Amino acid sequence: MDFIQFIFLIFFYIPLYVAIDIDPSKTLVWGPGLNPQKVVMRARYFFLQLRDYQERNITKSPGKNIVFASIKGRNKNNQACRIWAQTLDCDDGSFIVRYRVYETCYNFEMSVRVKDLVLTSASKSEKGPIYEEECNCPHPSLESWMTNYECPESYSQIEEDLKIFPEVDFDKIRADLIKTYHKPHSYSFCHYVIKNNKIYRKCYGQHVGFNIFSDSILLSLSRKVHLPDSEFFMNLGDWPLVPKNNQLYPIFSWCGSDDTNDIVLPTYDLTESSLENMGRVMLDVLSVQGNIKTPWEKKIEKVFWRGRDSRRERLDLIDIARENPELFNVSITNFFFFKNEMEKYGPGERHISFFDFFKYKYQLNIDGTVAAYRQPYLLAGDSLVFKQTSKYYEFFYHHLIPHEHYVPVNHNLSDLVEKVKWAKANDDIARKIAKNGRELIRQVALPRDVLCYYVSLLKEWSQRMISDIKVLDGMEPVGQPNHVCDCHSDEVVKPSLSSKTEL
Repeated sequence: MDFIQFIFLIFFYIPLYVAIDIDPSKTLVWGPGLNPQKVVMRARYFFLQLRDYQERNITKSPGKNIVFASIKGRNKNNQACRIWAQTLDCDDGSFIVRYRVYETCYNFEMSVRVKDLVLTSASKSEKGPIYEEECNCPHPSLESWMTNYECPESYSQIEEDLKIFPEVDFDKIRADLIKTYHKPHSYSFCHYVIKNNKIYRKCYGQHVGFNIFSDSILLSLSRKVHLPDSEFFMNLGDWPLVPKNNQLYPIFSWCGSDDTNDIVLPTYDLTESSLENMGRVMLDVLSVQGNIKTPWEKKIEKVFWRGRDSRRERLDLIDIARENPELFNVSITNFFFFKNEMEKYGPGERHISFFDFFKYKYQLNIDGTVAAYRQPYLLAGDSLVFKQTSKYYEFFYHHLIPHEHYVPVNHNLSDLVEKVKWAKANDDIARKIAKNGRELIRQVALPRDVLCYYVSLLKEWSQRMISDIKVLDGMEPVGQPNHVCDCHSDEVVKPSLSSKTEL
């Protein structure tokens, strides 16, 4: 063999051997989308992890046409069911298959191939019905539904939030709670009642438009499972409302803090993206994982950040970056809070696609008015996340372990440059932390997890009610969308075909 032949072998045959080293039979498959008859979402999904002949995980994208998914069914008229399916390459040897069912399907068939092998673990044949998201066919048993969705038996954050509310008598505190927080120019909130699996509410405040998010999740859940009767108040603002040194009132909020007693729910942003993925939203935790195309080795070794001027530390970041341009690409996108400092810290940079953030090896999460709600999306990517130490938290933060899932930095960012230099000098550790962060998000903050968290909280909360659950004067029904769907299974509570809610 001459030198030219040897070089040809190195650059052409060896890459082919690496690709062939994938053993399709060793592929790991998991996720709620494998049980379409039991799990209803707008977009069902499941994961595949490719492995080699030694049962080691493949850690890089194997290239195109390695994984192929076929999903089909028939509607009630025996015509092809409308289904949209996607296969997302996560660029780390794993794939996401997600699919949206637009109408009730029967004779449902799902088949996934890795190379030329059909995976029995990802192949399903279901008689049906396979319901679409809009179908109002709630399962009668909360416990059975939670088993079908493989929800955790408990959530430590829910236990922590509710331990100070062993019993709740709204007949005693309802009027005082409303009086305390009914300050239209300061607070906006909604008073909800769930009765016989129908949703009712009365809202207070000047800006109540965000009730669309709490309405949407409650309506979606009540179409899937018969929710327990309950009563609660939902904060529609970002800031937690219940200081620890004041009168104790139970209020649900999207964000918690160390100095408040609010009961934390998944943020409105994560809730909407979970309900609407493959729908009206472009950004969701699944799409982030499947739209990053820059391998770790080719990422730019700088911290990337974009955001508005909602906190002084964000302006301080600009100062730090200007002193260390080799380490940072950061800019303010909009000025609102510090318009008088635009000349120094501006001009505002244009927005770029969130997917393009991950062309950079390092991401930074700095608080906005409260916790920056981009944290699950940043962790879902494949870059290392630096996170400002903060008193604010989201529902899943108690799972986050410093130096295992992210790198903490001081609240005033005084050690940020030092931490970035550490990451550059310890690339293998940085990459491992980034990978751990992505794996954690796959376990605690995907659409199924959001649904489970809401249902688990409502279940635990309803058990603390000692006052009668009743629809009060002034409450209005929150109507389901007009959608015709025949509920065939004996395991669902069958509403009328028109699912418009009535008093």
